[in-house]
This record gives sequence, structure tokens and C-alpha cells, in this order.
Amino acid sequence: MRADPFDLWSAIYPQVDYKIIKNVVRVRMRTLKPPVHYKPLSHKDALVISYADSFYSEKEAPLHSLYRFLDFFHGYLSGVHILPFFPYSSDDGFSIIDYYRVRKTYGTWQDIRKIGKDFRIMTDLVMNHCSSEHKWFLKFLANKREYSDFFISVDPSVDLSQVFRPRAHPLLTPFQSKRGIVYVWTTFSEDQIDFNMANPKVLVRMVDILLWYIAQGAQFIRLDAIAFLWKEQGTSCIHHENTHRIVQFLRALLEQYAPWVRLITETNVAQTENLSYFGKGQEAHMVYQFPLPPLLLDAYIRQNARVLTSWAQALPNVPEGSLFFNFAASHDGIGLLPSYDFLSEEERKHLIETVKARGGRISYKDTPNGKIPYEMNINYFSAITDPRWPQQKRVDCFLSSQAILLALDGIPGIYYHSLIGSENWQEGVHKTGYNRSINRQKLSFEELETELTHTGSLRSLVVQGWKRLLAARNNAFTPGSGQQIFALHAKVFALLRGNPEDSPVLCLHNVSDVRVELSLASAVPPQYLITRNLLGSPVRCTVQHEIHMEPYEVMWLELRSNLLAQV
Repeated sequence: MRADPFDLWSAIYPQVDYKIIKNVVRVRMRTLKPPVHYKPLSHKDALVISYADSFYSEKEAPLHSLYRFLDFFHGYLSGVHILPFFPYSSDDGFSIIDYYRVRKTYGTWQDIRKIGKDFRIMTDLVMNHCSSEHKWFLKFLANKREYSDFFISVDPSVDLSQVFRPRAHPLLTPFQSKRGIVYVWTTFSEDQIDFNMANPKVLVRMVDILLWYIAQGAQFIRLDAIAFLWKEQGTSCIHHENTHRIVQFLRALLEQYAPWVRLITETNVAQTENLSYFGKGQEAHMVYQFPLPPLLLDAYIRQNARVLTSWAQALPNVPEGSLFFNFAASHDGIGLLPSYDFLSEEERKHLIETVKARGGRISYKDTPNGKIPYEMNINYFSAITDPRWPQQKRVDCFLSSQAILLALDGIPGIYYHSLIGSENWQEGVHKTGYNRSINRQKLSFEELETELTHTGSLRSLVVQGWKRLLAARNNAFTPGSGQQIFALHAKVFALLRGNPEDSPVLCLHNVSDVRVELSLASAVPPQYLITRNLLGSPVRCTVQHEIHMEPYEVMWLELRSNLLAQV
């Protein structure tokens, strides 16, 4: 039974009439209509993650260049997560000055809508905070009555030691206001001012922004840093019950007024807490698979898939209508917190030391016991391959790891630097003094285009490898069709995708640089035959289902019952 969004509103704000929100929805509804060529999510869906200005050209605005880049992958990728493309003051877009405008240097809303005609767009709804230059905050400092409680000011003598801290900087930041010095809640930086969600007028504004994005063509709404949304003194202020209620409210609102839109939560925390944002199928449509990036990296660095396999075997079934958003790299670093439940201290230390040896940086966070490693900042290609290896070995290793990303049940998200085989941008770190810059280099579109025409270049080899994998995936892996994980060999990550009544696919990935021999008997039911390798190479399998795999080889083996194979 579909939840009523206005009943959920009343659960969050029991003293506030829901008409305050219903009026906003009624006005915005007039502009909402499903995309002309809308289709439900399918095996053909895979998204690239990119900034609006990841690619630049003297000939055009960056959003035009982004569209041309996407055209390289037409038929291979179905969508794009365009990271915040609004006017901003810091954090590469996540300190938003104006939620309703496209940054002039990037292009226009017309450019966004043009991309949306050919690709599904994911847009960030940054509900937790805004820029210190946002007009709402400036009016708060000016003591304008309507904005007096849009943000949270706290006496610095108040004990806030229970508050969970994701960053190593003070929670409160002093600002000069018309009332004098005020200490304002700033979870992430002094330029990112947290909203006061206890004020229902703030959520009303956010809903208006949400519906505006949908009217411009967004089909996915990413709730950035959502875990920190609701603040209450005396609590950790993370995963608050009202935060979950707000996600439920937004989900119910979408199902009633824009059912073609999917909600995705970004919560870089331990797995149990991360999965809680599925709720019972009434919260997020999709949840980021945060343990995957560090555990995938660990498997290839140690050339041992046991931990990755164990983690995947223990994954719970997601509620009906829900999916994982699988990713390996992103605009941020490789989060370490989700790995604490799976890697030993020694394994994690080995991971960190390898990343540092390959040019990466480590970011830390404050805890009651001191600072701990929070994030590894490195390009994923540079992290997972040894720079001393021959180029082809590096490409094979990297693509083998990314094949796992594509094979897992869910929707894959591919960071643009991974898609084109980029490496660490050390110059960016030196320029900005910011660790995350190592993986955020902007690229000349013309230079990239030239590199891709050189068939032996690193970028060309990686792109062609991606296209081969994506083409195979686009014909096989329906999201939500289920998966079964097998521990066939310490150096092989194996999973069976699909339903037995169809043609399931046994996906094998050698995480090592040595030849591996293994038996598939426990993974291939006796009534099934291996008919072909979706990736094209010959199937080298005996009657007893014994097989060998070359270093970093990937095999996606289609299975058919004996009866079907004879038809």
C-alpha cells in the first residue's frame, strides 16, 4: 500500500499543518511530466559520474563538451550523474550559492535538458548545508525574521561531544551577525552551513528545489550527506529517526507525483547503517555500495578474493523495488570506514601503505580516541595497478576489477576518470593543498579526443575494454534478477547472475597475476551446459567443468539447461 506523503509530513512536524507543503507541490505539479522516451530501469542502465566541467574546450561551454563526451559511449551508458552544477563557493560544487541556477561558466538549463533527452540525469539535492554566501544565510546573519531559524546557532559552552564528526575541524564556526558573534553549526567546513531541518519551512524549500530539478529532466535524485540531516543536542546527530522519516516522505512524494524518478542516498558509513536507508522498501530506491571500493581494491592488491567473496555472500536481499548503486571510484576518495567490519587492522594497514606507495594520500577524522584514517585519496587506476608493470598488464588488472563492478546485481556508476584510464593528478594536490584534487583533474576535450584515436594509448585501451564489458553486460544482467556468490578459489571472485529459468551467467574474475585452475562443479548445476563466453574468448572447460583462467582474466559464461541447449 502506497504511503501518504502528507501523513509522513505530520509524523515529522506534528504541530504544523501539511497544507504548507501541499501548496508548494500543487504549484510545481503543473510542470512535472515523465520523459517522452522513459523506460523502466533495465540491464542496459549504467551511469557515468562527472562534473559539469570535467571536460573543457575553447570552442564551447563545458556542458556542451560533456554531451560530446557522453556521445562517445552512446549505446553503452544510459545516464550521467552530473555533480553539482550550480553557483558555488567551495568543495567543487557542494557549497551551493543558488540551487535554482546553472553556473554561468558551465552553460544553461537548456544544456542540462538537452543531455536529459538522450541520457538519464542524476542530480544532487544538497539538503544538509549551503554556502556561507547563500542569500538565505546572509539574511540569517542580518537577523531577518523569516530566516532567523533556518540555520543552527549554539552557545560554544554547550557540550556537543556526542556529535559524530566526519571531519577533523571544529563543529561550530563563528560568524559576525547583526546580533553579534554567532557560533553556527558546520558539519563539513566553515563554508558549508548546516540547515535547521527542525524548521519545516526549510524542508518546504527543499521540496520545491527537488520538484524544480525533476521538471528540468532529472530522473535520479541523490541525497548528499543525508545521514547528518537532523540535529538534536544530546544525540550523535547521525541517522536520526527524523532523517529516516524525511527520506520516507520524499520517497512517498515521488511515488505519488513523479513515479519515474529514483531516490538514492549517499551515506558513507558502516554497512548496517548504510543499508538502513532502504528501510523496509519505503525509503531510498537505491543505496551506494560503500564497502565495495576498499574491498575490491584489497582483493587485487593482495591477489586474494576471500574477503570480497565473504562480504558479497553475506549481503542481504534488498527490498522489492530497491537496488544497490555499485561503484568503485568517485569524486571523493576511497572510504575506509565501511571496511572496518571486514578487514583486519593488518589488512587495512597493508592497503593504506600500498596506496601511499602508489602516490596516494590519506585523510583523517577526529574520534574520541584521536584521529583515524578516514579516506584514501588516489585515482582508482593508480591504486589498483603497480606503475612498474607493463602497460597491458595494468590495463588487464584494472578492467578485471571493473568487470566485478558491472557484474554485481544493481546499477553501476563509473567515475569519468576510471572510464578513460586516468592516473593520479599530483599537480592538483600541490595547487590546491586538497587531497581530493588528486582525482578531480579537468581535461581538454580535444586532447582527450586525440588520445583516444591512438589505438595503443593507455586511454584507448581502457575505453575499448570498457565498451567490450558494457556491451556484454547490456545483453545479460537485469538489475534485481538476483545473484549467488561462490567461493571457488581464493584468487577468483565468482557469482551467478540471473534466474535459472532464463539463461543465467556465471561470472568469473581472476584477481591475480598468475594462472588459476579451478572446478566449476559446485557453481554449474548438473542439468546445465556452458554455451559461450559473453566476452568472446573460447570456453576452455572440460566435461567435468574444470577450467583454467589466465592472469586477470574475466569470463562471463552463459549457462543453459540441457533441454534448452538442444532446441
